[in-house]
Amino acid sequence: MKKLSFFFIFIIFLVACNSTKHVAEGEHLLTRNYIFIDSTKTNGTDLQKYVLQKPNPRFIGMPLGLYFHNLGNHNKPKTPVEWAEKNPSSYNIVKKIFSEKQSIAYANAFINLNKWFLNFQTPEIVKELKVKRTANNLSAFYKTQGFFKSSVTSEIKRDSVHKKATVTYHIQKGKPTILDTINIKIESRVLDSIYQNSDLQSLLKTGKQYKEQTFRNEAAKVVKLFRNNGIDNFTESALGFYVDSTRADYKANIDFIISGNRLIEDNGQYKEKPYKIRKIKEVNVYTDYSFTKKGEAIKDTLIYEGLNFLAHDKVKYNARFLAQSIFLKPNDIYRDTLINLTRKHLKSLQNFKSTNINLSLIDGADDTLKMDILLSPLEKYTLGFETELTHSNIRNIGTSAKFSLTNRNTFKGTELLKLSLLGSWFNSNTGPGWEIGADASVEIPRFVAPFGLSKLVPKEMSPRTYFSLGSSFQKNIGLDRQTFTFLTDYKWQYNPQKTIQLEVLNTQYVQNLNVSSYFNIYNSEYQSLNEVAQTFDNFTYNNTNRELDLPNEALRFMNAVADDASFRISNPEEFNNTLNILDRYNIITSDFLIPTIAYTYTYNGQLDFRDNDFSFFRIRLANSGNILGLLSDKTNSKNKKTFLEIPLAQYFKTDIEYKKFWTLGSGNSVFGFRSSLGAIFTYDNSDIPFTKSYFAGGSNDIRAWQTYELGPGSRNTGLEFNIGSFKFLTSAEYRFDVVSMLKGALFIDAGNIWDISSSDFVEDDAKFKGFSSLKNIAVGSGIGARLDFNFLIVRFDVGFKTYEPYLDGNKWFRNYNFNSAVYNVGINYPF
Repeated sequence: MKKLSFFFIFIIFLVACNSTKHVAEGEHLLTRNYIFIDSTKTNGTDLQKYVLQKPNPRFIGMPLGLYFHNLGNHNKPKTPVEWAEKNPSSYNIVKKIFSEKQSIAYANAFINLNKWFLNFQTPEIVKELKVKRTANNLSAFYKTQGFFKSSVTSEIKRDSVHKKATVTYHIQKGKPTILDTINIKIESRVLDSIYQNSDLQSLLKTGKQYKEQTFRNEAAKVVKLFRNNGIDNFTESALGFYVDSTRADYKANIDFIISGNRLIEDNGQYKEKPYKIRKIKEVNVYTDYSFTKKGEAIKDTLIYEGLNFLAHDKVKYNARFLAQSIFLKPNDIYRDTLINLTRKHLKSLQNFKSTNINLSLIDGADDTLKMDILLSPLEKYTLGFETELTHSNIRNIGTSAKFSLTNRNTFKGTELLKLSLLGSWFNSNTGPGWEIGADASVEIPRFVAPFGLSKLVPKEMSPRTYFSLGSSFQKNIGLDRQTFTFLTDYKWQYNPQKTIQLEVLNTQYVQNLNVSSYFNIYNSEYQSLNEVAQTFDNFTYNNTNRELDLPNEALRFMNAVADDASFRISNPEEFNNTLNILDRYNIITSDFLIPTIAYTYTYNGQLDFRDNDFSFFRIRLANSGNILGLLSDKTNSKNKKTFLEIPLAQYFKTDIEYKKFWTLGSGNSVFGFRSSLGAIFTYDNSDIPFTKSYFAGGSNDIRAWQTYELGPGSRNTGLEFNIGSFKFLTSAEYRFDVVSMLKGALFIDAGNIWDISSSDFVEDDAKFKGFSSLKNIAVGSGIGARLDFNFLIVRFDVGFKTYEPYLDGNKWFRNYNFNSAVYNVGINYPF
């Protein structure tokens, strides 16, 4: 692997020596743009959008796309006939051995390879016209910021020997213009009344710097004000800003004019008509609209709260529930926000492929509107299929798949019923394993709750109720676990950025069906017990060599060691190791009933999927077993509280996550940061179920370690699994374009897991002891590649162990090599 890597780097280095291979004589490759603002050099990140020419994208400091392009040759043959003329010997050899068809395919292979190289980004040649237009762009930008006397000059420095050039832009901003007197004139009594009675705070303020964006924002606020007060036909064309920027004192007077009339066309002539407040008089909801049925007779009609529900065939939706997504009713004043809210709600029902809202005047009246809502239903039944590859510290490569059937409008209230069947298969050191499961879920677009609790959340917040019932069965995965799950979730959108989720009666029952295979699966635990057996004499062994027979002898041996007080004194390390194994054995093999109540608050500042400048925050507070623990006073032989004779998981769990993203350069490069913190606190002598414990490592975690491989603390246990009750993780990643769909990434991950259970049997170096334990944070770094298909991102990351807290002596870069690296394949970004 090392030789291959060095060979690849060597080839790239040779190609790099000829980065101007395809630069013609007299032309120059752009290698750098420099920007000086008032004689001070800057990276000009916020100005890159105005720069029309940028150097070829770089990966690890090298323009790889250009290098690959230079491997091609524009003069090479472009057809098999031309290729045969240039390479007659090899062409004829293939033709004689195989056939004419094979020789053509042979030639096409080389032609297509050359085309593939040439499809990479071509050299960015300096163009004086583009440099001049960039200078004009920058000058225009600074004028929009109030620097009306700014100047921008450009300078091209050419190196004709190497056929390279740099461009420097010198920006002299000058003094900014400040807003002085601001006059607002409204030429309509109707508009003036709305404006004066509103609480609108103008963005135009005396003493503020002139910025064109401020005027745009002010115009948008005024348009929104009028369109939300019945003036549905009000547009920005009715607004005018007149700026006097000729004053010598760098101050400007502003006249803000709001026209009182609108222009309409009447028989080829334009006439002025005053604005009027309009009301909705009629609302028609077409529940089975399609373009092909347009004009056909309506066969079914329902009326609910003044809304007309119409269908060409039959109204298949409960009018009472569908009306909850319509926020403008007859006799309501027209409001833009309610139109948009209606459209958003109807789309969120996931029952309609399109939702169009048309407005028209009624009987020629100028102040009453008819609103037609055209709903085109999706297919009632749809099939879904998902698949992925899996890999972890315990499981070798495997695959999983999920098949689902969705039934829309199940109970006539736009509900979504989904039936899913899932399965997975993989191979491990203990042989092949598989899992199969099924679940049924229903999502209801409103709150389903007793005692009128559904009224606590207004329908504008898109309340959702989610019920799910499922079960899964594993074979040769862990201890052949069988799981039953029942979920009840309530979720609502507090505002466009904030979401609240309340999990009620979320209950999971975990049953282990093959406890006897524990030491076969977790063989490292068995090896540790055999080492203790060499020093423990107070036990009758079946084998003379003191290798414990499985499974019963190993379990009896651990209990015997735990009850031997003298061995605890004489061999404290072996005693603690045995009790640790017994503790882990009890947790892993125990059945658990996990009834959870949880609250989740999420803030997501991302406007849409193209927005790369946003922050994200989520906190989840969960409790398990509190209510059932109060209802039950029974315990088992290990003094663990039970319910229906099943051990009850009793804990409080908190998870906090924060993410921040910044756009760099022209917008194609992104820097992302993530940090998360999680902790579990048990009570009433409860254990933490394995499925709820924290682990470190994996393709979405610390990528230099495999799943379950790292921790806890500074320990290097060698176990097949490592879990903890406290976790800290932070990551930073720089994402950038390479060529076409290929994107690159540089990343650093840091974190670990620890134990905060206060158990006497947990090793000291696995416990979290405050800030002093932060020295045990593991650090991984690496490089990655992403193939962006727009709808899907396939990710490949190589993580190198950078700081290993469990090593003795120097912990930095000891295993920073490809042999110790971890290779991760994933779907979409890690965070």
